[in-house]
Amino acid sequence: MDAQTSTFPETIAMRIGEDQVVTDRTSPVRDPATGETIATAAYGGAEEVERAVAAARASFDSRVWRGRTADEKSRILWRVAELIDANAAEFAEIERRTLGANRMFCAYQASNAAECFRYHAGWISKIHGRTSDVANPGANFAFTRREPVGVVGLITPWNFGLMAAAWKIAPALAAGCSAVVKPALETPLSTVRLGALLAEAGVPAGVVNIVLGGAEAGAAIAGHRLVRKVSFTGSGATAKHIIAAAASNLKRLTLELGGKSPYVICEDADLARAIPAAASVMFVNSGQACVAGSRLFVHRSIYDRVIEGIEQVIANIKIGETSDPSVMMGPLISQAQRARVTELVDSGVAEGARLVFGGAPLDRPGFFFAPTLFTDVTPSMRVMREEIFGPVVCATPYDDLDALMPELNDTEYGLAAYVWTRDLTRAHRFAANVEAGTVLVNGGRADFSVPFGGFKQSGWGQEHGQEGIDSYLETKTVALGLAG
Repeated sequence: MDAQTSTFPETIAMRIGEDQVVTDRTSPVRDPATGETIATAAYGGAEEVERAVAAARASFDSRVWRGRTADEKSRILWRVAELIDANAAEFAEIERRTLGANRMFCAYQASNAAECFRYHAGWISKIHGRTSDVANPGANFAFTRREPVGVVGLITPWNFGLMAAAWKIAPALAAGCSAVVKPALETPLSTVRLGALLAEAGVPAGVVNIVLGGAEAGAAIAGHRLVRKVSFTGSGATAKHIIAAAASNLKRLTLELGGKSPYVICEDADLARAIPAAASVMFVNSGQACVAGSRLFVHRSIYDRVIEGIEQVIANIKIGETSDPSVMMGPLISQAQRARVTELVDSGVAEGARLVFGGAPLDRPGFFFAPTLFTDVTPSMRVMREEIFGPVVCATPYDDLDALMPELNDTEYGLAAYVWTRDLTRAHRFAANVEAGTVLVNGGRADFSVPFGGFKQSGWGQEHGQEGIDSYLETKTVALGLAG
């Protein structure tokens, strides 16, 4: 495919073993800025999943990938990163056309995906067990082996299509697994392109298989007896179906789900940095991010200044079709998503929240929604409790951070939390008490060396770091009785 000239194959094919697979069923891929169909993707179901799992299992049993030396695998993953970099403009354009996000965010997806493969290329030579002296007369030496879990199912979301694919494929390959990947219906093209680069880099056929489809394909992956682990990023409702299906063979699960993240600005915060950073976290990808800081808590002494600053930032956000490099915010992914955001915003107004800015779809082609700011919210309102997944933030003042903590934690989610303060003791106390898998202080950013995951209904397990690698590995103990 050549996204830079906006042309795609007649039908986007699945990649199963050595074959490019199309089906009688297809699914449209739409540009959310216009609503127009820009590509047609093959639509797979249980039959295609069965073929993909068989190809993955055959590649695993043959040891065509896991049997290679650490150096060989590491060089191939590094080559994948180089190819992503070389094709970064194409990836960014694919993401821009199918997701509708601005150019900077789409370029970041490509650079982040490349860095993910580089990071995990370095892990391959560091996967090893340990030895132990054993105080047992039947065995006086023991060691452990770290072995790949087997065939894994990797199910990715539409809002971070390329990044999420890299975050799952790279550690799975580093661990020696074979995979069946199912990208989201809305944004499959970057994953298909990544599959071609994996093959070009030297990943053998059948090691990474890509099935395009919807709920039927996802359910078939989650319930397949030969799939030993599923890594899923998406909604909590879908995750519950995956958990039920996974019970068939007690497969491992890594689940990265929703969020309703608190964003706290203390009275001593550097407002020149905190206000634009808050807006960035709130409205990144039109608010379609699980880590969006959608609940804004501001110390009462600076509340009016912060609200005024946020409002000014929102007023200056240029919204539109993101082929214009000056556009800062694009559309929502679909009409259905815009309808959900509209319904939740309307519920906020009905429940008594004060609408300061925005609050309605934009009257133009595509699925645009105005960036929206609420004040006078209460903890019981739907806009404060439900994940909106749109450009909506709810602000409230507070007087004491310690007294605020129960309200911050009064949510079924626990993915991320943010705080701005110059008081190091306060920052540490906040990090210790807030219920979130990631805590970012004064604009701090994590990388692939540390784990990412959520508390409560924001997920199970972690991606990235050693924890991310471990989730694709089994530990085997071997005890030896030595003669003499």
